[in-house]
Amino acid sequence: MAQFDVFRNPGQQRVTIPFLVVLQNKRFERVSTRFVAPLALRRSAAAEPHYLAPSFTVNGQDVVLDVFNLTAIPARRLGPPVASLADEESRVKLIRAIDELISQA
Repeated sequence: MAQFDVFRNPGQQRVTIPFLVVLQNKRFERVSTRFVAPLALRRSAAAEPHYLAPSFTVNGQDVVLDVFNLTAIPARRLGPPVASLADEESRVKLIRAIDELISQA
């Protein structure tokens, strides 16, 4: 399970939030949970500035990062990855959103 891997959402909100992206660094893979961010369907997401809610296409679905609902989930609940957002452009967008949330930028 690598950083920026995308998984199907095993939770009850999977209709509007079909995917979760792992944000946790691989150095912490021994921890039994994974720090994840929801990837909500674009039409369901709140209207946030593009840098706080970057958009992606995962398995043909347009989704946006929901930076305000970060959470931890047991790794065993995630199943196999369905995609990856580890490419340079996606990584930059994900890191910028998290940085905007937690820094004084």
